[in-house]
Amino acid sequence: MLIIPAIDLKDGQCVRLRQGRMEDATVYGDDPLAMASHWRDQGGRRLHLVDLNGAFAGNPVNGDAVRAIARAHSDLPIQIGGGIRSLDTIEYYLDAGVTYCIIGTQAVRDPTFVADACKQFPEHIIVGLDARDGLVATDGWADVSTVKATDLAQQFAAAGVSAIVYTDISRDGMMQGVNWEATIAVAAAGDIPVIASGGVTNMDDVKRLAETRDQGIIGAITGRAIYEGSLDLRAAQAFLDEGSR
Repeated sequence: MLIIPAIDLKDGQCVRLRQGRMEDATVYGDDPLAMASHWRDQGGRRLHLVDLNGAFAGNPVNGDAVRAIARAHSDLPIQIGGGIRSLDTIEYYLDAGVTYCIIGTQAVRDPTFVADACKQFPEHIIVGLDARDGLVATDGWADVSTVKATDLAQQFAAAGVSAIVYTDISRDGMMQGVNWEATIAVAAAGDIPVIASGGVTNMDDVKRLAETRDQGIIGAITGRAIYEGSLDLRAAQAFLDEGSR
């Protein structure tokens, strides 16, 4: 299992949002590459990047920063989300050295796009399901649909996605713990590996993560907690590694 540090990019800076609100951003640095190197040095074995501007624009906005990180850490798996709404964008990121592209909004709008992406870029596609009260949100979390996350999990598992990143947006950036029940439900519905996101706060959350090892959860993304010091990335990963032995 992995603890995956998040680097959210907004206007070339590293930020964290509260509940996905662009106007409620905390800036943690203005050098994304240096931040990526820092989290690798702290024991990170995978990076989660989000182009926040791209999520609203519908196309890459912070692509240069993503490319720089991927080139500097070519042996580190990197997943990128935010504004991935065309096969050309996926190809752009994979050519830049990114390992996985996370399809969010476009997956809800056009599920066939996910199937097409999996066929053209097998083993490189992840679906990001961001939900509030179990209903999927789109467009940078600005709109909440009437589609259940569990229903989409079933659909995309059949399409051949590598994993699902499930985010409870009511908890994202709020330091309130993970919605484990909803996350486990998504994993069970789709019978597909799930990466938890939103609310990882401290070692209690990491210990709870370890308990889900046989329930389809393969890791968790963390952001504000490691930036503000309530969770030590190296200690968290070491705990999960010890539990897998």
